Amino acid sequence: MNRSMIRHGFVLIFFALVSGLFVPAMPIPRLGLSAHTIGILSGVLLIAIGAIWQQFSLSPKQAKVMYWSWLHSSYINWLGCLVGAIFGAGKATPLASAGAVGSGIAEATVGILLGSVALASFMALGLSLWGLRSRERPVA
Repeated sequence: MNRSMIRHGFVLIFFALVSGLFVPAMPIPRLGLSAHTIGILSGVLLIAIGAIWQQFSLSPKQAKVMYWSWLHSSYINWLGCLVGAIFGAGKATPLASAGAVGSGIAEATVGILLGSVALASFMALGLSLWGLRSRERPVA
């Protein structure tokens, strides 16, 4: 069990719940609702990963990279959607934003945030799958 990962899960759920209170006031409420949902689901995922942490068979360096990749992808995915909802930047999330486009700097910020999420998510998932690989040898 990784108590730190579990704690981060609950912190992210808290942030998502608080941000959900402001969804109606956001320029892109649908994207704000997406941030709220993503935050809650990512928090639950962090709790689950923390709960099974001992099942991962990774080197200390791999475990550290996986830990920070999961945290980065979870927090920044929530934050990127929230920033987009607050600043009306929806280019990177056309379905949730109904095609709304914000200022250049807002769009670039959201694009960078969500782009980094894609990389971190694939790294976290790849290391998770690698860490859960079967270590048993087949019987001949």
